[in-house]
Amino acid sequence: MTTCDIVLVGVGGQGVMTLGDLLARAALAAEVPLAWVPSKGMAQRGGFVKAEVRLGYDAAGPRVPAGGADLLLSMERSETLKGMPHLRSDGRTILYDHVWEPTGVQLGEDAYPSRDDVVASLASRCNEVVLLDPAERPRFGDVPVVANIYALGALAGSERLRRLIDSRVLEQTVVDRWPKAAEANLAAFQAGFVRGNQPIGRFLGDARNRSATKETGT
Repeated sequence: MTTCDIVLVGVGGQGVMTLGDLLARAALAAEVPLAWVPSKGMAQRGGFVKAEVRLGYDAAGPRVPAGGADLLLSMERSETLKGMPHLRSDGRTILYDHVWEPTGVQLGEDAYPSRDDVVASLASRCNEVVLLDPAERPRFGDVPVVANIYALGALAGSERLRRLIDSRVLEQTVVDRWPKAAEANLAAFQAGFVRGNQPIGRFLGDARNRSATKETGT
């Protein structure tokens, strides 16, 4: 059976655990075997959060091995670097490029990675990146669409996941979870799905070139 290993990372308050729960519910609805485990760093808002979801295995532990993730969904720029070691070389990353500066960065004691640096690091690790710019998040009515559902829509467009769970099953899972907000959440999901089919191939290629230049010193 086709399998798919997914790692979700971000900070507290972004709905990373909710994303894991939605994927698990959709897998059950699609009758796909699954194992998933949530883990947290600091519990308060802004602390590191990670969830691992394994789909299609008849028998497997809940942890995604290093270098084994087909998909990485990161909801925060710097936390992407913590999820990156999980990625397969032919894997795919969905990066929702939100910036949450830790206290050390705010005090000027620590550096915070630039978008270009993170994408260059991803270029050395995986095959494809979908970049979601928070400043370009679509709007539903007068407000931006919900960020984590927007990112879930982008993830749903990934071929490896679609082989196991049809995007319509994920859509229905979102609707069933919050029926009163169905219209707004569907708008978020569908906008993300469209964006998820537009990976930044040129940008990723440029990033690979920059990474190679740094390594050779040219």
